[in-house]
Amino acid sequence: MNETEFAALSGAMLARIEQGLEAADADVDFELAAGGVLEIEFADGSKIIVNRHAVAQEIWVAAKSGGFHFRHDGAVWRDTRDGEELLAKLSRLVSAQAGEPVVLA
Repeated sequence: MNETEFAALSGAMLARIEQGLEAADADVDFELAAGGVLEIEFADGSKIIVNRHAVAQEIWVAAKSGGFHFRHDGAVWRDTRDGEELLAKLSRLVSAQAGEPVVLA
């Protein structure tokens, strides 16, 4: 995948995560900053950071429970360690930190 394709795919996923957070109506604040960094803040002050890493062509997630790297497999973004799909894992991470169920579709 070239840089343009990566920028388009990762940008679309960040927008989709943002839309999912809006639709979930959870008690979280979030902001997509310039450069493709999505910061999700919770009532307890903790955060999850989702950003694109152009050099590795991955989407990185930093949460209380650890750091995760996701690579596009031609269809979806998958965790480079366990193969879990990005939205599924992020739903679990956000739910854990928010203390309420959050499903990002």
